[in-house]
This record gives sequence, structure tokens and C-alpha cells, in this order.
Amino acid sequence: MEYDLIVIGAGPGGYEAAFEAADLGMKTALIEKEEPGGTCLNHGCIPTKALLHGAGLFRKMKDAEALGISTGEVLYDLRKMQERKQDAVLRLRKGIEDSAKRKKVDLIRGTAAVCGKGRVLVRTGAEEQTFTAGRILIATGSRPVKPPIDGIDMPGVVTSDELLENEEPIGSLVIIGGGVIGMEFASLYEALGTKVTVIEAMPQLLPNLDRELAQSLKMLMKKRGVTVCTGARVEAIRQRKGGRLLCEYTAEKSETAEADAVLVCVGRRPYTEGLFAEGFRPEMERGCIRVNERYETSLPGIYAIGDVTGGVMLAHAAAAEGRNAIREMNARPDKEDMRWIPSCIYTEPEIASVGMTADEAKAAGIEAESRKVLMGANGRTVITGGERGFIRVVYEKETGKLLGAQMMCERATDLISEFTQALSAGQTVQDLARVIRPHPTFSEAISEAVRIG
Repeated sequence: MEYDLIVIGAGPGGYEAAFEAADLGMKTALIEKEEPGGTCLNHGCIPTKALLHGAGLFRKMKDAEALGISTGEVLYDLRKMQERKQDAVLRLRKGIEDSAKRKKVDLIRGTAAVCGKGRVLVRTGAEEQTFTAGRILIATGSRPVKPPIDGIDMPGVVTSDELLENEEPIGSLVIIGGGVIGMEFASLYEALGTKVTVIEAMPQLLPNLDRELAQSLKMLMKKRGVTVCTGARVEAIRQRKGGRLLCEYTAEKSETAEADAVLVCVGRRPYTEGLFAEGFRPEMERGCIRVNERYETSLPGIYAIGDVTGGVMLAHAAAAEGRNAIREMNARPDKEDMRWIPSCIYTEPEIASVGMTADEAKAAGIEAESRKVLMGANGRTVITGGERGFIRVVYEKETGKLLGAQMMCERATDLISEFTQALSAGQTVQDLARVIRPHPTFSEAISEAVRIG
């Protein structure tokens, strides 16, 4: 079978690239060894948020009497929550498969290996078949990392992939890693009544995000009963009688945390195992495939996008890169703006950011100012009983040009798009201040934040 393009990996980056290519008239094949949708749909974004949605409703229902609603005893059934999660996954997976059929993209099941210029070998069980194409796009994503900790492979120590399939209540959970994945699971299981302990090696939670966001989340989690240990290194995991696990870690002194299960989420690494035949391998750097600004690898005709290149490991970033790579192949000028990629965390309340923080602006030598608005005075937040939160904008002092925004509030993951669009358009805070936003809404706080004069 000969194609114009073969895409390896049917995650958000892969299937968006394949669909874009088909729309531009390229005969396209999309190869996936598991299920369409990749990590995001099957083991990440979608299932996590589906469970978080259920846990959030459970939390609100327990407090419903404050709204004049009597519910009696509120219980949750994790098996039914998992069924609803899986229903959402299957519906979205079918949508991808239907789109592939509609756009005449050949969806090929099997494990792919690039075996030469324009040649891809696909193994399905004991069968092998070779496909050829003018161009090959690698979009194989990433997988969870397990650090070299004594006891890391014993029963009960899991990654996010395994924990997302759990159907039984967990009495206590230790989470190794206080990044985005760790804090979303902490929020999920805390809402379900689990005793949660988070151990993070860096001095703050969410190490790659704004310090105030991290500090606010830490305070909120502690208020809800979560134990948070930052600047702590896990030394070993031991088995206790009765199957419980003991995490030994060092902060200011040696300490322990006992739990029914341990979640390890300290990062992800590019998935490249078995991807290239011996002697035919592109330039790599720390396990990542190196690409240029056109997403080309060092091998002619072979491109790569998404997590496998070691860039921003976010589904929406991979999807944009996939579309842009196809537009590069077809000399199209209408590429998406990769300068501003929003980060979103689906804790309760949500956290989102885009662009520079005040500290980053200072480090870059930019004379910047920031303005923060607390959500406690926002009408919609008061109505919904929202937790502590804020919206902060960072802007150039002399011109008012927007540099970035950080927020912790309800619907933050939706509100951040307004700032992302403003950054892409090069707008100032004065431009944003001219927009009339409806009342009462969470977005009204944006108007307050950008009203600087």
C-alpha cells in the first residue's frame, strides 16, 4: 500500500495531523497499536476529567444543605463512575473512527516501525505488512516514568494508567509527585474521602507553574485534609503486614507515610521503543526525537510532533503541532501560533496560565507590572460558593502590552482562552478593558483585572 503520508500514533497529534492531511488531499494512513485517541483519550485527559467531574458533584452534594437542598446520605459508587467514564471514552473514540472513515483516512491497527526511507513495517500479532509513503509523521506520544526507587515495582504501587481503572474505594493514598497529574488525582481522591498524602521533590507543588498558584493550591489542599510534603525525596517503598505500603522519604528529616496504595507520577518520557529499524534512526537528544522548526527530523521525509519530541507535553499542543506539520508539508501559510500554549489543571477550583509570570518577565529584563483580582468579590463565585481564588494579569509597564495571565478560580480552564487569544493578537490590557463582559459571570473578573488606569 502506498500513501502520500503515514502517521504513526493516533493520539490528538496523530489523528489531527491525519485529518488535516486528508482535508488537503493527501492519501493518508493512520497507524495505532492500541486504540484511537492515544493517552489523552484512553489513559489521560478525558478519563481523568470524567472522574473529576463525578467527584466534584459528590463534594457539592455533601454540602447541598447550605443551598436549601436536602439529599439524605450521599454515597458514591466508583464502579458506576468508571462505567460513565468509559462511556465517554467510547463515544469519543467512535467519533475519531467515524471521522477517519468520512475523511477516507485508512486506520491501521498494529505496531509500527520505520524500516527505511518511506517504509513502515506494521506487525499485528504474527502478521507483518509493509506500507510506503512519501512522508512519515511520528506522533507516538509518551508514557509514565517510574523512578529508580527501592520497592517501586511491588503490588499496590501504580501509575496513573492503572489508577484510572480502579473500581474500589481507597482508604489512603500516597502520591509521589506534586505536578499536574499528581494534584488532579489528589483532588479526585480527596473529594471521595480518601486520606491523601502528596510527596514532591521540588520546593513547591506544580514546579513548572507560578509560585502563588502553587502556594494557594497547597493551602487549599491542606485545608481539605491533604498532607503535602514539598522538598521531600522518597527513598524506598516497603510492604507492611496486611498489604499496606510504607513510603520512606526524607525532607528536613527521615519520615514515613503509610497507605493502601501508592501512585507514582513524576513525569513522562517519549515513546520510541522499537520505533526505528537498526541503522535507521534520527538524531535524538535525551530520548527525544530532534526536529527543526518545520517538524523535520534528521532523516529526509520523516517528521515528528508532540510528546515524542520532548516539547510541551499537552494534548492541545500536540494537536496544533500535528496540523502545523501538515501545513508545512503543503506550504500553507495559515499555521497556528505556537508561542502561547495555555496550561490547565482540573483541580477544584481550576488553575490555568498562559504566557509570562511576573518573575519570568523580570528575568527576561522586561519592566513589567501585574494586577491581581480576588474572586471573593465576584458575584458568580459568591453564588456558586466558590473557593478562594484570583486572576492576575502581567503586562509591560510602558505600553500595557499583555505578557501573561495566571488564574485559580472556577472555569479557569475556559477563561484562559481569552488571554491566549489576546496574547496571540498582541493586545494590551487597555484593549481587553474595552470589552463588555456579561453579568453575573466569572469572566467579569477579567474586566476588573485589566482595568489598570
